[in-house]
Amino acid sequence: MKALIQRVTDARVEVEGKTYSAINEGLLVFIGFDSKDNKIQADKMINKLLSYRVFNDAKDKMNLSVQDINGDVMIVSQFTLSADTKSGNRPGFSTAKNPLEAETLYNYFVNQISKSYKNIASGKFGSNMNISLTNNGPVTFILSC
Repeated sequence: MKALIQRVTDARVEVEGKTYSAINEGLLVFIGFDSKDNKIQADKMINKLLSYRVFNDAKDKMNLSVQDINGDVMIVSQFTLSADTKSGNRPGFSTAKNPLEAETLYNYFVNQISKSYKNIASGKFGSNMNISLTNNGPVTFILSC
């Protein structure tokens, strides 16, 4: 499981030209599921995301989590994070979780994180989404579980 997280001042997901969800200051999280990922790893990633310290404290050090600042979190499924890019000039997706299982795990992930934290938004699984964001920093990390 991989998550590409970006510290944002705002982000928005559009589906078919209409706003599907939007957040203010917080984290935009692109999540990709590998074939062997499961609920245990999803729970670990949720804990890591909510406690990962990427926001500045009063001394301008990255010491605060999204929970500490009461920020928003937007979760967007992105299967391309599971691409095999080790060889050739075209990504391979044999290591990605199949779409039906990925959707089930994505829904579990969004539901579980919503139980732990209230400021959650999401993308629409399997849809062509237009995502706009203002990256604050820029600050971007790749997390694995």
